[in-house]
Amino acid sequence: MMCASKYLSQAILLFGTLVFGMATIPSVQADTLQQLVHMEAHVLMPKRGMTMAQVAKRFGQPEVKLPAAGGQKKVWPVIHRWVYPHYVVYFERNLVLHSVLKAPAGEKPVH
Repeated sequence: MMCASKYLSQAILLFGTLVFGMATIPSVQADTLQQLVHMEAHVLMPKRGMTMAQVAKRFGQPEVKLPAAGGQKKVWPVIHRWVYPHYVVYFERNLVLHSVLKAPAGEKPVH
């Protein structure tokens, strides 16, 4: 009976560790995500619906224009990504779909 009690104690300890660990991870990610959303509201970035020409004129040329993705079928639009120092702009065909702040240096992006 002593062995069963020992294994049960270890199982309970392991379960508690896993549950506690899983409970804290989403909370930390949620805090990081909330901070990024708050920062996005206060950073001047291209807005949804702007054309590529408007973005280039107002914000200048990007550091990098990443290769286009999608477009294999008519129903799959071509997505372009322009990388600026602090954010990335996603275009659907020629129009801004979304602008997203980059993760702060040294911090992993939230998935």
